Amino acid sequence: MLTTPARRQRILGLALPIVGGMVSQNVLNLVDTAMVGSLGDEALAAVGIGSFANFMSIAFIMGLSTGVQAIAARRLGEGRESETAGPLNVGLLLAVVLSVPASILIISYTPVLFPYLHKDPALIAIGIPYLQARLIGMTAVGMNFAFRGYWNAINMSRLYMRTIIVMHITNIVFNYLLIFGKFGFPLMGATGAGVASAIATYVGTLYYFYMGFRHARPNGFLKQFSLSDVTTILRLALPSSFQQFFFAAGMTMLFWIIGRVDVYTATVSSIQMATAGTFGNTALGTQAVAASNVLINLLLVGILPGIAFGIAAASLVGQALGKKDPEDAKAWGWDVARLASLLVGSFTIPAVFFPDLLLGIFIHNPETIALARGPLRLLALTLCFDTVGMVLLNALQGAGDTRRVMYVSIAMQWFLFLPIAYIAGPMVGLLGIWALQIGYRVLQSVIFSYFWQQGKWQTIQV
Repeated sequence: MLTTPARRQRILGLALPIVGGMVSQNVLNLVDTAMVGSLGDEALAAVGIGSFANFMSIAFIMGLSTGVQAIAARRLGEGRESETAGPLNVGLLLAVVLSVPASILIISYTPVLFPYLHKDPALIAIGIPYLQARLIGMTAVGMNFAFRGYWNAINMSRLYMRTIIVMHITNIVFNYLLIFGKFGFPLMGATGAGVASAIATYVGTLYYFYMGFRHARPNGFLKQFSLSDVTTILRLALPSSFQQFFFAAGMTMLFWIIGRVDVYTATVSSIQMATAGTFGNTALGTQAVAASNVLINLLLVGILPGIAFGIAAASLVGQALGKKDPEDAKAWGWDVARLASLLVGSFTIPAVFFPDLLLGIFIHNPETIALARGPLRLLALTLCFDTVGMVLLNALQGAGDTRRVMYVSIAMQWFLFLPIAYIAGPMVGLLGIWALQIGYRVLQSVIFSYFWQQGKWQTIQV
């Protein structure tokens, strides 16, 4: 069934501001990568590992967005708009209570834990202070995700995009000042990128509060608080948080796997490498991690629109379920998935035909570019299938089906992909590892599609 113009317009009206915010967020990550890339492969690899270690550390509070969005969207669909900010208030409180002690603990143990992620001493020396700087912003991240869930749930995603743009401008400015020591600021190198990110995150939180007082006070912003909302948000958020945590931990594990194997490059045969004595070369592993950092950032440029459309689908599904119309909710999931897949597929065409042009912006070592070329083409060719999975994953979470999403996501990554990548990595090289990554993501999309069509999520109470 084709999506009607009216439904397509509603999807785009809700999703495009989220897409703009998320794409701008990743464009900023690419700016960070380009700036840090000028410092060399060690800095690029350290920032890549540190970014995913930070993602793993904050993942347990990112699930707050799912809980806030699911409850607020249902209340809007039920006609209870004046009560929609109640879950936001609870989300903000939980963000502070959970993240403050966690950030202090993880920052303290970063020097002990980071060396387990990579064995290169130069990379470790750069990565530890970078990660510690990023972790300072954990509390702000938790509150920002609660706000994001709320704005998207009540069809005001433009406020999310506006705040993200403010954060990005702040981050770019402080990146330039702190990475390179401009205008009297200290020369901090890669650590400066971490400090800039933390500053920008808190600026975003302040701006969110300002927008909350302007637009959400009639809906109970900082006025309503319900203990029942606490239990409901935790019930919905905890599985999502675990899913996010294990996904981030899995990506960090992927960096570790790539860093420990001797990568078979696309330009030098394995026999030539053995003759040259390059097996066991730590620099080669560092090149592979640096290449993977860029690949993941480019991947996110393509997949973030899919995630953004998924967030829009979660709101539309939640609102339809609030109106007691489960079949309309199912139709919204498929409509969003089709439209998102088409758009993402069109965005990835340049990466298929001009991979070196994209990679050359961030990587200055020809050997590292050669490592990344094949995986980038594979990612671009298959991203539309992953997009369907991302849309339906978020739609299922918006319906409250967070537990099954958690089970599938963790099982596919940790019990299928990572063990195979660990065992086969030395034989298949970087290209093979990324092919395995793509394969498990496509299979996961098939499973979420089956769940969505099956419809068990339609009876979940929120």
